[in-house]
Amino acid sequence: MDIMNKQRYKYSDITKKIIGAAMKVHSDLGNGFQEVVYQRALALEFTEYGLSYSREHEMSICYRGYTVGTRRVDFLIEGCIMVELKAITEIEDVHLAQAINYLEAYNLETGLLINFGSRSLQFKRVANSIKIQSA
Repeated sequence: MDIMNKQRYKYSDITKKIIGAAMKVHSDLGNGFQEVVYQRALALEFTEYGLSYSREHEMSICYRGYTVGTRRVDFLIEGCIMVELKAITEIEDVHLAQAINYLEAYNLETGLLINFGSRSLQFKRVANSIKIQSA
C-alpha cells in the first residue's frame, strides 16, 4: 500500500489483513450460513493473520455521563477497529448507520462492516467523523 493510502486511511495495514481474512473465509465457506459460523471461522483466520481480537466484545453505551446499556460488537481488533458482521443478501443503509453509531458510542475511529450473505463478499469501511475531528 502506498504512502498516500496510509495517510488517507488510518489503520489501513490492519484493515487490509481483516479484509483478507474475511475473503479467505468467504472463499472457503461461500454464502448461506448463519452469522455465528462466519464469526467462528473469522476468529480462526484472525489468529492465523496474527491479529489480536476480542470476540463479541461488550461495551457500555453512555448518555450524558450515565451508562444506559451495553452492546456487543462482533469483534474489536487490535483494540482500535470495530468489525460488525452480517450474513444477509445485501448491506442496506440501516446497517451502515448501525456501524457508524457503534463507532460513535464506543469512541472509535475506524470500523468495518462485512457481509458474508451475498454471493461475493461485501465490506464497507466506516469512519467516526466526530472522533477524527477531535483527534
